[in-house]
Amino acid sequence: MEAREINKLYDDHSLEIMQTAEDAYERGSNRVYELKNFARKAGIKRIGIAHCVSMPKEADSVKQFLSDEFDVYTVDCKCGKVSKHEMLGCEGKGIMCNPAGQAEYLRENNTELNISMGLCVGHDMIFNQKSSSPVSTLVVKDRPTQNNPMESIHNLK
Repeated sequence: MEAREINKLYDDHSLEIMQTAEDAYERGSNRVYELKNFARKAGIKRIGIAHCVSMPKEADSVKQFLSDEFDVYTVDCKCGKVSKHEMLGCEGKGIMCNPAGQAEYLRENNTELNISMGLCVGHDMIFNQKSSSPVSTLVVKDRPTQNNPMESIHNLK
């Protein structure tokens, strides 16, 4: 691609994110530290964490790690306690995940960066689409491998 074609792909805000990511990178640091450094360098004050209801301890650990420098808001996927019938109109009991509700909660709390932790396939797409702030994925759900999709990739046949 030529430089002028690349320039059409990125607006000023996107280029700012790319530059901040470059500035935040520190060799040997893990993704959690890199997210913290990114937020610091970007001047972010409020971070949101949208997580699977099965990961409250992990979300709380990340929240505690970030809370020394940022206001951190967490919301699990069952927020709003929306029933399957209410959301999908189908028969069935139980509470559905509510990724749009997670995005709305974080928007109401004026988060400037959101972190996704373990949201289901599809639900993560909706959360990313509905989020008013950039989203970085920290954990992806892969049930059989304890959330390590690289193991699944290595075992493809």
